[in-house]
Amino acid sequence: MSVHLHWFLPTGGDGRTLVDRHAYTDGGIRRDRITPVSGVRAPDVEYLAQIAKAAEQLGFEAVLTPTGTWCEDAWLTTMALTQVTERLKFLVAFRPGVVSPVLAAQMAATYQRISRGRLLLNVVTGGDSTEQKRFGDHLGHDQRYARTDEFLQVVRGVWSGQPFDFRGAHYQVEGGLTALPPDPLPEIFFGGSSAAAGPVAARNVDVYLTWGEPPEQVRRKIDWIRGLAEREGRTVRFGIRLHTISRDASKEAWATADRLLADLDPETVAAAQQALGRSESVGQQRMLALHGGSRDKLEIAPNLWAGVGLVRGGAGTALVGSHAEVADRIEEYHALGVEHFVLSGYPHLEEAYWFGEGVRPELAARGLLDAGRPPLAGVPAANGRPASAPGGAPLLVAGGR
Repeated sequence: MSVHLHWFLPTGGDGRTLVDRHAYTDGGIRRDRITPVSGVRAPDVEYLAQIAKAAEQLGFEAVLTPTGTWCEDAWLTTMALTQVTERLKFLVAFRPGVVSPVLAAQMAATYQRISRGRLLLNVVTGGDSTEQKRFGDHLGHDQRYARTDEFLQVVRGVWSGQPFDFRGAHYQVEGGLTALPPDPLPEIFFGGSSAAAGPVAARNVDVYLTWGEPPEQVRRKIDWIRGLAEREGRTVRFGIRLHTISRDASKEAWATADRLLADLDPETVAAAQQALGRSESVGQQRMLALHGGSRDKLEIAPNLWAGVGLVRGGAGTALVGSHAEVADRIEEYHALGVEHFVLSGYPHLEEAYWFGEGVRPELAARGLLDAGRPPLAGVPAANGRPASAPGGAPLLVAGGR
């Protein structure tokens, strides 16, 4: 089992501190409670293209693109970026409740043909009712997961290439199909820590994602999902969502973490914690419990720093240390069964280089990376055209982050 490395596209804005991007959108928190910062990078397509090209050059397999009212649309943004990259895949986050499952299946099929097979799907059920209501979705937490279960059954059914009928509590489909099913079928990524989420993952998804909890907590979560999947007669693979601060020396990495922490004034942290505390997401509450809103004892496991979660919804922990130390921690998670590592850092362009030029060679030297063909080698031709030739948030819970 090789390690799959993925990066992140900051379509909500980027910058040199943990709160820079909030100048682009306040995520429902009043901006007068956020300390003004400089160096904000708007998520225009030129900047995002720089990150995508860097990720491709540095050997990342894919980039995760988030979903929410606080960021650019993931489908449209990444489709534009397929035209300036050659083999990079795009892990597109989307919300099942705001689009028909048959339309989503059709969109995915079209995307696969246009991109020559470079689509991965990140299904975001949604753990924040305030954000869901912005999309016109008023279902409760557990009902949203029940709907996601039906949604994914329909998507996979429609991809079969034959007319598909389905009758459920949330969807009734008669003769649903796509004119040309996607080839290859996009892998489906999914996360959720609640009791309602586990069975949905076990029945439907290819890769279960967790946020960056300490290894022992991740091990228990893997055991939980693996057991549920076995009862369904399925096998699920696992991924983890983390930030990284990797430097040539450990003290340099921790100095960067200290600088990021020093940029956070008490008012900004308080505003974030107030908003995040209202989240219905069990995963988000687990993230908050790692630091309890306090700046003390933020290294919650060796080289695992919870400072990001003081102001950021979703992924709230970072691997901090020398390149070898960060590789050690990745190897530790990998030994538990984690295969996919979805990573990010502030700013995303520079941190991609720190990781790609520092940690990736360490992982390769340990035999953890696939030294085989480029990601698109062997992808079937689309409509008679050959596959691409290889070559070179806001302060609230939001999805796919």
